[in-house]
Amino acid sequence: MTGVVCDNPEANRYELAADGQTSVLNYERRAGEITLIHTEVPEALRGHGIGESLVKGALDLARAEGLRIIVVCPFVRAYLRRHPTDGSVNHEV
Repeated sequence: MTGVVCDNPEANRYELAADGQTSVLNYERRAGEITLIHTEVPEALRGHGIGESLVKGALDLARAEGLRIIVVCPFVRAYLRRHPTDGSVNHEV
């Protein structure tokens, strides 16, 4: 059901399309860092792991860019508690 997480820098968000709908993780970028602000998953997609796939993909993309990650979004915070990082992602919660 899940696809590939894509960065949409014009909209300041990561996106994941599934079943004709798009889930998003809004962010703010500054030099060398990204603040993850808010995750939105359409009602019909909730409970199917879409949000977790979106967060994992966003973290992977941020890691690939070497960005310092600052977490404001409660959903991302919960994800990080359930899936401790391997130390390669520098994040603040």
